[in-house]
Amino acid sequence: MMEDFEKKVSITEKMESDIDEAACSSSSSSSSTTSSSKTVHLLRSFLAIQERRAQAYSKLKSGFAEYMVSGGELAYQQLCSEITQEFNDCSKQVLEMESLFMNPDYCRIDLAQLLRAVQTQEKQKLQLTATIQLLKKAGRPSERLVSHENCRYKTAMEHECVHVHEITEDAGTEEAEANAEYDNALKEAIRGVQNAVTAINEHLEEVRYEIAALEPE
Repeated sequence: MMEDFEKKVSITEKMESDIDEAACSSSSSSSSTTSSSKTVHLLRSFLAIQERRAQAYSKLKSGFAEYMVSGGELAYQQLCSEITQEFNDCSKQVLEMESLFMNPDYCRIDLAQLLRAVQTQEKQKLQLTATIQLLKKAGRPSERLVSHENCRYKTAMEHECVHVHEITEDAGTEEAEANAEYDNALKEAIRGVQNAVTAINEHLEEVRYEIAALEPE
């Protein structure tokens, strides 16, 4: 069901609240002997994971567009499950990379924090993407279809519709307010996704700069 979408498409991860700096502060000498190539390899692996995330978002977007046209609930729920698994797997791998960067063999707390920042923005982006799709599925209040299950039928082709009501100024105002609230919620979610994407891209540029600095000329 669409009501479960936001729960299905979510990152389920355990994020430590604090980064332990003690391990590195007590073994700074070992960091100087850590091969830069190992750090570069780990950062490139992280960029590859980000590419997987981008592909997953593309698949989710196209799947949702198809769902809106065809209404294929089963196929869409299966896609949601696949995307959820993919995001969770990516998140798990990034968390493992964070742990490695905090390890005395690397002692790169700055890079661990950088990956953590990306994780935070990715989680925000995913949650807002789910919100956008839920809003689009529901549609603007004034454009939503109504069910006639509770209407009284005189004949097979004629019924007394419980949805028919006198059009008043108050009713029009209420509908306009509902539409405005919907529009604002959708715009806010879209803006939030855009902000998250901008922040993520900035962090990825930092990763690329770090790779360039560590690679031999």
